Amino acid sequence: MGALAGALPSLLLGMLLMSAPETLGANPGLVVRITNKGLEYVAREGLVALQNKLHKITLPDFTGDVNIKHVGSGHYELYSLEVHSCELLGSALTPLPGQGLHFSISDSFIRVKGKWKVRKWKLKLQGSFDLKVEGITISVNLLLGSEPSGRPKVAVSSCSSHIRDVETHVSGDLGWLLNLFHSQIESKFQRMLESKICEKIEDSVPSDLQPYLQTLPVTTEIDDFMGIDYNLMEAPRATAQMLEVMLKGEIFSRDHRSPVAFLAPVMSLPEEHSRMVYFAISDYAFNTASLAYHEVGYLNFSITDDMVPPNSNLRLTTKSFRAFAPRLARKYPNMNLELQGAMVSAPSLNFSPGNVSSAPQMEVEAFVLLPNSVREPVFRLGVATNVSATLTFNTSKITGFLEPRKIQVELKESKVGVFSVEMLEALLNYYILNTLYPKVNDKLEKGFPLPLLKQIELYDPVLQIHKDFLFLGANVQYLRV
Repeated sequence: MGALAGALPSLLLGMLLMSAPETLGANPGLVVRITNKGLEYVAREGLVALQNKLHKITLPDFTGDVNIKHVGSGHYELYSLEVHSCELLGSALTPLPGQGLHFSISDSFIRVKGKWKVRKWKLKLQGSFDLKVEGITISVNLLLGSEPSGRPKVAVSSCSSHIRDVETHVSGDLGWLLNLFHSQIESKFQRMLESKICEKIEDSVPSDLQPYLQTLPVTTEIDDFMGIDYNLMEAPRATAQMLEVMLKGEIFSRDHRSPVAFLAPVMSLPEEHSRMVYFAISDYAFNTASLAYHEVGYLNFSITDDMVPPNSNLRLTTKSFRAFAPRLARKYPNMNLELQGAMVSAPSLNFSPGNVSSAPQMEVEAFVLLPNSVREPVFRLGVATNVSATLTFNTSKITGFLEPRKIQVELKESKVGVFSVEMLEALLNYYILNTLYPKVNDKLEKGFPLPLLKQIELYDPVLQIHKDFLFLGANVQYLRV
């Protein structure tokens, strides 16, 4: 009966748990919602897995003494017991408000074959028998929580089992003798089996189910620089209709994790139940990614003359600036320039119904490269643009693509007089569209992984964009090993 816990881990909590309590009052960056449709699928798949495992269980020998009218006392032994067939006909997995999950099995039966011996004085009789156990019902309440390490925790809060009927059919010489006291054997076997079922479940949850939950990483690598925090912020919330799991959902630098100065927004999730599982990912997750990449200077760039296309009308030399910035050419004759750009602040992604956009602001500083290798600052530009983002969702991760628009450039500060930035705008537009944004899109194409345990795959994905969050739905398939 240890198969019950062995059947549940891969399906049941594998869809939903990630853990570790966080500061009270903080909002999650990611919410996982398991609908009743998802729990029904888990129950069906768990039933199949459990049924297969019950065929392989080992049953203990069964012995006892009995008094038979007109015959006297005797000793019997039932041994070499093995499950011949098993059919589990009904199961259900439902939320248990305020606690976790309730798993139940009903209207099920098992057929057992074995051998028997009866000893009466020096008389020894033996044969075979069939045992049919009918009307098996099992009821288990699972309490869900989290460990200080940030991983899931599960425990059995209650367990009960009941067998409606046990029937024995005996064959062999004088098998009728065993039939004389079959009701005593059946009653004893029923009590033993009912007790054994819950005993095995209570032993198997910490030995089988809990270790499986430990395979869920609370932090996942995105790339060489970044990771994502999938710690559970509180115990899973069970209602009559669903289970919701609140995750941190914060992307951070793996080299140096800094506190985030902003909070995740409150997400008002739609009442969708057509898919088995939903992921609500707030803009907090995406904006912590932007912050982390900004802090490591991922979007900083430098442009020198050798990077300018050969057919460009503008070169990064002071001579090329003579027509529109004559003071620069006179003060620094026949010298090269270098443009160094950086984001003013981490770009924020803005989520509105059906749309994801950003309005990054950059500053570009120009330096003259003096003969003594010193960089002399000469002017500073402000660069603004609007960007729309396309997000996609596959079986295991979220990917994206930025679609930038033309930039607008203005002269913020100059040590060589006021001049037109039109040609510089064209040069910067070319670089940003052909170098900077492709670099970002390569990163977005790799995406970041969703919190899934092993052997779980998503299909039939749907994606909705709401105010402040992305809402992903999918059905679930358990990949049996």
